[in-house]
Amino acid sequence: MTITIALDIGGTHMRVAAFPESEKKPTFHKRIRTYTNGETSIDRLINLILEAIPPGERVDAVGIAVPGPVDPEKGIILTAPNLPEWEGVPIPQRIESEIGAPAFLGNDANLAALGEWRYGAGRGHHDLLYFTISTGIGGGVISNDRLLLGAHGLAAELGHVTILPDGPLCGCGQRGHLEALASGTGIAAYVAEQLASGRSSSLIGKPETKDISQAAKNGDELANEAFQRAGHYLGLGVANYLMIFNPSIVIFGGGVTQVGDLLFDPMRETLNKSVLSKHYLQGLVITTAELGDNTGLYGALALARDSILSNPKL
Repeated sequence: MTITIALDIGGTHMRVAAFPESEKKPTFHKRIRTYTNGETSIDRLINLILEAIPPGERVDAVGIAVPGPVDPEKGIILTAPNLPEWEGVPIPQRIESEIGAPAFLGNDANLAALGEWRYGAGRGHHDLLYFTISTGIGGGVISNDRLLLGAHGLAAELGHVTILPDGPLCGCGQRGHLEALASGTGIAAYVAEQLASGRSSSLIGKPETKDISQAAKNGDELANEAFQRAGHYLGLGVANYLMIFNPSIVIFGGGVTQVGDLLFDPMRETLNKSVLSKHYLQGLVITTAELGDNTGLYGALALARDSILSNPKL
């Protein structure tokens, strides 16, 4: 039997799943820590793949979702602050030499968009926007049934557009990016800054997003303001993307989306006011991700299967 291997790699954990040909349910699924004493993370990855392959079965392809910008043609991660030993290393070639099957690399947020489009909430749509909102903001775009990668594989950095010139510092070093304003980190930073300035609140010090969410539900004024602010800027960002890509569906994933209407009510309010024409909103579906933590794995699966179909000689 032929199987496809899907990998989702993060700075803390890496996961592998093995899918029989044409199947959507894995026969093997395991998560391990990315780093441990005495073994490199790349060696751990190879061993994890080998563990996922049953005796006598052939691997047709391996798909790999990784954080950070990648060059999909060269198969390298361009910058990897959470995976420093992976930076510039041709991971697919290493896997191919060990496994004997072609391997393909993609940015995790791009592949999450691909996964939701192929197997999740985006099924049946031809034009899709996907946002993951957690510590940062990432995203992906499906345009006319194709994952948008750009000239060098660097397209769709949806969190790194300037929404507020000279605004708060983003983790990338620039100011006023959507990520700095509407991510979990951005929300927490705003609350901490307001508390430091003497604002009254049930929150103290440098609270995490989950604490701010609970405080907002309990009626804390500053906590509610923080989500109103984040939702407003998110609405501005989404409005800009609607006018550029004209999708039929916008999907939100990531931990911050679990706060629900605290974020999405102000987002919708700003979105409705900010689009060039109401035609951009006609029939538009705004929803949350269906695949949960598995979006990266299913995106990697779709990448591997698509790459085989487009290269039948592999």
